[in-house]
Amino acid sequence: MKQFNVTGMSCAACSARVEKAVYSVNGVTMCNVNLLTSSMSVDGSASIESIISAVEKAGYGASVKENNQIKQSSEDAQTGKLSKRLISSLILLIVLMYFSMGHTMLHFPLPSFFENTVILSTVQLLLTVIIMLINRSFFINGFKGLIHRSPNMDTLVALGSSAAFIYSTVELVKISASSEMPDLYFESAAMILTLITVGKTLEARSKGKTTDALKGLIDLAPKNASVIRDEKEISIPIGQVRIGDIFTVRPGESIPVDGIVIEGSSAINESALTGESLPIDKEINDEVSSGTVNLSGFLKCRAIHVGNDTALAKIIKAVSDASATKAPVAKIADRVSGIFVPIVMVIAIITTIVWTVISNDFGFALARGISVLVISCPCALGLATPVAIMVGNGIGAKNGILFKNAAALENTGKIDIVVLDKTGTITEGKPKVTDIIPINTDKNELVKISASLEAKSEHPLAGAIVEYAGKNELYETKDFSVSSGNGLSATINGEKVFGGKLEFIENFAKINDNVITQVDMLAQSGKTPMLFCRNNELLGIIAVADTIKKDSKQAISTLKNTGLRVVMLTGDNRKTAEAIGRQIGINEIISDVLPTQKEEIIRKLKIEGMVAMVGDGINDAPALTSADIGIALGTGTDIAIDAADVVILKSGLTDVTNSISLSSQTLKIIHQNLFWAFFYNTIGIPLAAGVFVPLGLTLNPIFGAAAMSLSSFCVISNALRLDLFKPMKISRKAEINMSENKQTKIINVEGMMCPHCEARVKTALEAIDGVVSALPNHEKNSVELVLSKDISDAELKKVIEEQGYKVI
Repeated sequence: MKQFNVTGMSCAACSARVEKAVYSVNGVTMCNVNLLTSSMSVDGSASIESIISAVEKAGYGASVKENNQIKQSSEDAQTGKLSKRLISSLILLIVLMYFSMGHTMLHFPLPSFFENTVILSTVQLLLTVIIMLINRSFFINGFKGLIHRSPNMDTLVALGSSAAFIYSTVELVKISASSEMPDLYFESAAMILTLITVGKTLEARSKGKTTDALKGLIDLAPKNASVIRDEKEISIPIGQVRIGDIFTVRPGESIPVDGIVIEGSSAINESALTGESLPIDKEINDEVSSGTVNLSGFLKCRAIHVGNDTALAKIIKAVSDASATKAPVAKIADRVSGIFVPIVMVIAIITTIVWTVISNDFGFALARGISVLVISCPCALGLATPVAIMVGNGIGAKNGILFKNAAALENTGKIDIVVLDKTGTITEGKPKVTDIIPINTDKNELVKISASLEAKSEHPLAGAIVEYAGKNELYETKDFSVSSGNGLSATINGEKVFGGKLEFIENFAKINDNVITQVDMLAQSGKTPMLFCRNNELLGIIAVADTIKKDSKQAISTLKNTGLRVVMLTGDNRKTAEAIGRQIGINEIISDVLPTQKEEIIRKLKIEGMVAMVGDGINDAPALTSADIGIALGTGTDIAIDAADVVILKSGLTDVTNSISLSSQTLKIIHQNLFWAFFYNTIGIPLAAGVFVPLGLTLNPIFGAAAMSLSSFCVISNALRLDLFKPMKISRKAEINMSENKQTKIINVEGMMCPHCEARVKTALEAIDGVVSALPNHEKNSVELVLSKDISDAELKKVIEEQGYKVI
C-alpha cells in the first residue's frame, strides 16, 4: 500500500474529488483519502508518478508519505498561521464594525471628516479588501476548485464573500449620484471570512488532539542509544543502531530498540506499549521492547529488531494505516459530499432569483443566497467519521488494542456471538501434568514411553509431558505419525505405541469399565486424560490440566452481562470442557473439535448473528479469517495475528471486552456526528433560503457563517469525548481468587437422598481447612470440591463416611 500526503483539501467534497481522480488511473484497485490527516492510501500497480499527476490535475498537491510520518510540525505550523490570520482579521473587523454598525446604527462618534457617505463607505471597502487579502487562501482554493470543476467548501465561502463585496462595491459607485446611505454588505463579506477562520482555527487545534495518542507512541522511543563499539560505550542516534549491536539501558531510561537481555535483570514498565500497569520482570534471555522503560536494574542487551521492524514501529504503522482506511458507515457521507457543493450552489442561485421576484429587493434576495452558501457545511459531513476513527484507534493503541482497519473498529461493537478458543485464550496455554496412573507398567516407564512419543508433537499437552520427564533419557522413536486432534503413534524398540484420547486408544487396546470411570472422573475435574498403549496393551493414564487465566472469569461475565452470547470451542472431551466451563461461567460449549472443524463451526454460527472468534494458535487462523471479526492475542503465533482483524497486545480476555466496548462507543460517536451533520444542513439550508420567512424567521449571512464555522468544531469536539474511555481492569478480588492454586475434585457418594443430605455433606466438607467450596448433588450421587491446597482422598472419605454416606 502506497501512502501519500495531500495538500489543498478543505472539505469532504475535496477528498471525494481526489478519490475520483485517483480511481481513474489505470492500475489503481483501492484509494482511501483521509480529510482529517490530509493523507491518502492507494493500492494497485499504478506508478507513484501517475497517482501524483492525477491528484495535481484535480487541483490539489500530493507527495509520498515517509514511513510512520506524523505531520506534527506542519499541523502546529498551520495552527500558528491560522491564529495569526485570525488575530489580524479580528482587529480589522472590529474597526470595520465600528464604522459600519457602530456609527450608522448605534451613533458612535467619528470625526466630522467621516460624515461624508462616500468617504465612510470607502473606508469600509478598504478595510474589507485588507481582510480579504489576509484570508486570500479561501479565494485561491475556492476558485481553483471551480476552475477544475470540483467546487468545495472554500468555493462556497469565496462565492458568498465575493457576492457581498461586489454588490456593496456597485452600490458604493451609485452613492456619488445620491447622498443617501444604501444597504452595504462590506461587514458581511469580512465577517464571513473571519468567522470561517475562527472555525478553521478551532478545527486545526482539535485535529491536533485527535492524533495525540499516536504522537505519544512516536515519542516513546528515545532519540539516542548507548551502544558498545570497540569495547567503548558511545551514544549514537537510534537510526544508526544495527541488528546485533550491544546496547545498555540504565534505570529510568527508555529501551531504544527491541533486544534480548544478555546481562543484568530489571523490572520493565510496558504500560505505554501494552496497557499493562504492573512492571514485568526481565532476566537474561528475556526479550525487551523499544519504548518501554527500565525501572530498576542495569541491562545489557543485544539488538534483534531495529528501525521499522521494532514492536513499537509496527504498532505505530498499524494505527496509522488503520486511521487511513474508511469505515463502511462513512460511505453514506462520501456519496452525499461528492454532490453536496454543486447542489448548494444551485439552491443559492434559485433562492436569489425567487426572492428577487417575490420581494423586488435584490439586496434582500442576495442576502438569502449568500446565507445559503455560507451556512452549508460539507466539512462536518467529511469529518464525522474519520475523527472518531482516528481517536478510537489512538485510544485503542494506548490500551494495548490494535484495530487493523476502520471496518474492524466499526464492526467489533456490532457482534452478537463471541467464540473463545480454550487453550491459550481462556487458559494460560501452559498445561502441567497432574496425575500419573500406571496400569500395566510402572510409573517411570509410563512417563518415559509417553514423553518419547510426545517429544515430536507440537501440541501444548505434549509439551507438558515432555517437560515433566525433564532431562531423563528418552527412547528413540520411528514411524511417528499424528491423527489430528485424536492421538499419536510411533514405533519404540520395535513395538507399536499409541497415545491420545480414550476414543482413539479404544481402537488399539481393550479398556475396562474401571479405567473408563477413572477417565471420566479426571475429565469431570477439568483435566485432560491421555491414555497410552503398547502392542494392544494399555500402559496407563496421564492427566494434564491447564491454568485458567486470572481475568477470564471476570471478562466472560462482563461479555455475558452486555447481552453477548459466549461460546467455548475446544478439542477436549465433553466432560473436561464442561468442568472448565463451570469454573468460568460458560454454559455453551462445543467440545471434541478437530482443528480442521473450527472454520466450519464459525460458518454455521454466522447464520445466527455476527461472530467474533478469539484465538492465538496456528490452528485458529482459518477460523479467525472466517469470522466476521477475528481477535488474536498478542502472545499468539504470527499466523494467528496476521489472520486477525483486531490484535490484543496482552494475553488476557479483559481487553477483548475493552475492544468491543471501545468499538461500540466509537460507533455511537460516528452516528451522533453524522446525525448532527445531516440535521444541521437539513435545517440550516432551508432557514438560510428564507423558507421560514412567513413565520418571521430570517438568517443574516453573518450568523450563517458563524454556524458553519462551529459545525466542524462541534463534530471534532464530540469525537474527542472518546478520550474519556475507561478500559475495564481486572478486579483485585478476581485476581486474588484466580491466583490461588485451586484444584477441582469430584467424589462419587452413595446414600444422599435429598437436599438435607446434601446440606449435611456440604457443611462437613467445608469445615476442612483447604476446602473452598463443596457442591453435593444427590441426583448424580456426586460432590464437586474446589480446594485451595492438596487434601488426601482418605481424609475426604473419612469425613463423608462419618456423616453416614459411602464413598465409591
